[in-house]
Amino acid sequence: MRDDRGVLVVAVVGALITTLIGLRYAGDHEASAVDAAIEDVLVSAVGSGDLAWLLVAPSEPRVVLPLAALIVAVCLVQRRWRGAMLAAAAPLLAVALNTWVLKPAFGRLSDGHLAYPSGHTVSIVTVSAVVVLLARPGVARWVVAVVGSVVSLGVGVALVTLDFHYPTDVLGGIAFALTVVPLVALALRRFGPEARTHGT
Repeated sequence: MRDDRGVLVVAVVGALITTLIGLRYAGDHEASAVDAAIEDVLVSAVGSGDLAWLLVAPSEPRVVLPLAALIVAVCLVQRRWRGAMLAAAAPLLAVALNTWVLKPAFGRLSDGHLAYPSGHTVSIVTVSAVVVLLARPGVARWVVAVVGSVVSLGVGVALVTLDFHYPTDVLGGIAFALTVVPLVALALRRFGPEARTHGT
């Protein structure tokens, strides 16, 4: 029960951040002062060359989709039915809601395309969060969390330096991913099949 409360808190905070940033920048079509300042720092540190393209690669569909499928397959082999459902449902739901609900609702534009929240960020953070929940509690989970955070941070930095998104788009994407994954996990704990799992 205590774990469920903690997961719910993460989801609520994520939803609040997603909504507040979205409302603040709804309909905008240029970087805010905050976005511009952060972007200047990141561009000077990373640039927009080969390093940025390397950092953004994990968020590409050709990487994220096979990774999500692999996670589902591993869970199925291990008979972790609830884990397999989480790995399949959370990324699909997060990306679908982000693409067809949040982006049109907030209407923030970057170079003429809907930008908030960042879809690439949503996808990589969602998959990373799923892996964290599926990992063994203890050292393994902490290692997975650190690796996932580093990869997701790299993606976010690259999205900004390559001028695909504003920094606040990335922050909104992180927040929304951390809204969806906990809620799906809670729903599966309450209503999903029994699972042989250490975390979910």
